[in-house]
Amino acid sequence: MNTSEHSESIPPEPTPDAPKNPEITEVDFEAEAAKLKDLALRARADLDNFRKRAIREKEEAIRYANNGLLEKLLPIVDNFELGLDAAKSAPDAASILIGMNMVHKQLLEFMRSNGIEEVATEGEPFDPNKHDAVAQELSPDVPEGHIIRQVRKGYKLKDRLIRAASVIVSKGSAE
Repeated sequence: MNTSEHSESIPPEPTPDAPKNPEITEVDFEAEAAKLKDLALRARADLDNFRKRAIREKEEAIRYANNGLLEKLLPIVDNFELGLDAAKSAPDAASILIGMNMVHKQLLEFMRSNGIEEVATEGEPFDPNKHDAVAQELSPDVPEGHIIRQVRKGYKLKDRLIRAASVIVSKGSAE
């Protein structure tokens, strides 16, 4: 066998830079690159649009978050205004007191239905996480470190404190 015949039957070894399929041309690579670049640009634009829409929706949700709560509050305000109008023409204070008590009960029920609870105070041990001590007094009846009376109510929403109760704490008896 002639070496020249043998070398002609074996195709030349491709170089690492050359494509494996000689039929794929540089034009095909450019077209594929342009197609992929277009897809990447579209995906980026879609992502930017999604981010903008998410920010817009979040801002709108924040802006109108209390809408339902305020709708429930409106009838209470209406009743309060009716009570004020009645107070202007009422000759006695008893009817004003009755109207104010009705509005107070309605407000408390509104708060309860929305998960707001009063912070327990009188007779309770002082807890700086729930109570704000505004004074200390001697008390023969209330043990030291316990609350004698409440100055301002405290409230919590479920288990989160909204406002601490302002209280007067016992120093114990004078003895």
